[in-house]
Amino acid sequence: MPSIFNSLSIGYSGLNAAQVGINTTGNNITNAEVEGYTRKRVIQAAQTPLFSGAGNVGNGTQIADIQRVFDNFVFDRYTNISADKEYTEFTAQTLEELSTYFPEIDGVGIKADLTGYYNMWQTLADNPDNDAIKVALIQQTDTLTKHIAQTQAQVTGLQENMNNQLEVNINQVNTIIKELASLNTSIDSAEAGDVYTANDLRDRRNVLERDLSRLIGAKTNRGQLEANIEVDSNSNTKTGSYTLSVNGFNIVDSGTYHPISISNANTKNGFYQVSYERQDGVLIPMEESLTGGKIGAILDLRGGAIDSTTGVPLDGTIQKVVAQMDAFAKGLIEATNNLYASASTTNMNSNTQTVNPTSALVSSDLNINEGAFDLIVFDIDGNEVARRSINIDAVTSMSGVINSNSIEGQILANKDDNNDGNANDNIDDFLTFNFQQSSDGITRVELSMKALSESRGYTFSLEDTLTTPSYSSGTNFAGALGLGRFFDGDNASNININSSLKDNPTDITVGASGTAGDNRVALSMMQQQFESYTFEVGTDSYDSTIYGMFDIIATFVGITTNAAISKNETTSVQYSAVELEYFSVSKVSIDEELTNLIKYQTAYGAAAKIITTIDQMMQTLLGIKQ
Repeated sequence: MPSIFNSLSIGYSGLNAAQVGINTTGNNITNAEVEGYTRKRVIQAAQTPLFSGAGNVGNGTQIADIQRVFDNFVFDRYTNISADKEYTEFTAQTLEELSTYFPEIDGVGIKADLTGYYNMWQTLADNPDNDAIKVALIQQTDTLTKHIAQTQAQVTGLQENMNNQLEVNINQVNTIIKELASLNTSIDSAEAGDVYTANDLRDRRNVLERDLSRLIGAKTNRGQLEANIEVDSNSNTKTGSYTLSVNGFNIVDSGTYHPISISNANTKNGFYQVSYERQDGVLIPMEESLTGGKIGAILDLRGGAIDSTTGVPLDGTIQKVVAQMDAFAKGLIEATNNLYASASTTNMNSNTQTVNPTSALVSSDLNINEGAFDLIVFDIDGNEVARRSINIDAVTSMSGVINSNSIEGQILANKDDNNDGNANDNIDDFLTFNFQQSSDGITRVELSMKALSESRGYTFSLEDTLTTPSYSSGTNFAGALGLGRFFDGDNASNININSSLKDNPTDITVGASGTAGDNRVALSMMQQQFESYTFEVGTDSYDSTIYGMFDIIATFVGITTNAAISKNETTSVQYSAVELEYFSVSKVSIDEELTNLIKYQTAYGAAAKIITTIDQMMQTLLGIKQ
């Protein structure tokens, strides 16, 4: 039966509801700039009415719940576009840095150095006996090789930076998923029995979900979606079961998590491998599955899976530039050395060799083609006194018995090269061939004049036989082995001038015979810049000049960078639109909260008026009794 005390309780419930509204509104205002904070709304409901003869009489108000204004659909779009933005932004920033290593558009860089290098060969061809020009050539060549090596060091340094960032970010992911699993347990405990909603814990969970999306492109799968029309017409929240996955790999399952393993213990060059750790401890490679967020960008730049043999990534934008630079440098080294082998000398030592002595050369890792090359011997006056053609076919090996199809067998064969009936003026009478481990423990191919012939002033050269006018139509035997080399090294990191020439530039041989005025080697070097060669980059093959190959690298970097910048600009516009939509739903609006504050203030005053009115009524009753 309603009484005057019920009326007093109704006023009190109004005061309490207004107070909760003011507290909630004040909390929204003070947390307006807190990352991930979702604005809250007070849900009021009428208390159970009291029955009277005249009908049900209202019994005041109560706080049904305090809920977040949250739209799961918008949040999912927000996390997805956050992953895309992190990916494109990081990619664009990294490639912009990479592009600064190739300043060719400004007329400086490797291409300019290459032009200066060939110009010096032209100058030397015009003045073959000028020692000062030889010194200038070595200086220009040193500038070129150092610039190539420096650029490659910058590129590989950027790749190593990506590798280090991969470790840091994977560790961060593991830290977050551990906290996320703990949060899920706390939320389940707090919301047990559906007494109230763990708003602040859910806010924190959303922040972690967005962070994981930005880092690794993770997606959340929850239970049933429930609308909250009392809060907002667009408000809805998913409740129930919870999993967080990355392309099919569940890394959080309610209150448990599966850490991502990262290790470089089994790779040669320190590149990290990323694996998913199953419950039984088995590691499953997952680099190919990490395609989103910052980690996806890092792997696409650095390269994903690591080759077990070479220890370098099998793909990746930066790795492709590394491989292209190596192909460019190797092409320059081998093509130059193959030509410089035609300069007469008394001894040729190859680079370190690992090729099997009895295996076919054209099937080995060496870039040797079928065809032939000539060994030529000159006397002290530069006259040709012997010439022998050495053939290379599909089964030619390095070592073998005399008269065999091997390189050794053909060089040492007792043949009459001059058809003069003289058994003492042939290639085998002048040259020795050696292919075995030397005293320093390194296996090399060595061609040298016999001591007596050398003392009499004889020299020799190795000249490729070209099947067409193109320099690339020869065997590349000397270039592949590094015989009579002008360059040391075999890639962009270790390219250098032959140490003996660097120490003594005047030892450069400009002509094939070594006599004064002979400039045939210098002319070939100058012509080289216009010749096309085949550059192998993984499964790709480029037929281009040395200039053209470097242009391919610079163009690839430029186009890739511009595409990344354009994609990032597009993604940024999309991100801004989705972020604005998300903020319009969940972020605190100070103006709206101030309006609510006035509303609750007025409600508080009205509820207080109810109580003062009831107080006056009670005073009247007490006065009547007196």
